[in-house]
Amino acid sequence: MHDTSRRRFIGATGAGAAAVAVAPVTAYAKDRATRSRTAAHEPVVAYVSDADSDELTLMVGEREVVVRDRDLVTRILNAAGKE
Repeated sequence: MHDTSRRRFIGATGAGAAAVAVAPVTAYAKDRATRSRTAAHEPVVAYVSDADSDELTLMVGEREVVVRDRDLVTRILNAAGKE
């Protein structure tokens, strides 16, 4: 009886440890972005005029690009709020 319980415990613990070890790697890989060939090479400034909207303006070199991306606006505002 003790061998069966011990085996189950070891099996469950091993599976749990594997899940915990894989979770950060999966999250890291998911959040990792890659640059495209057409990515900007000059300085970029992001301007969010309305925190409740999904619109932000990117000033790239001499031009302006308007982007509608609620997730990006939220991430920028969260990053700007950190001290």
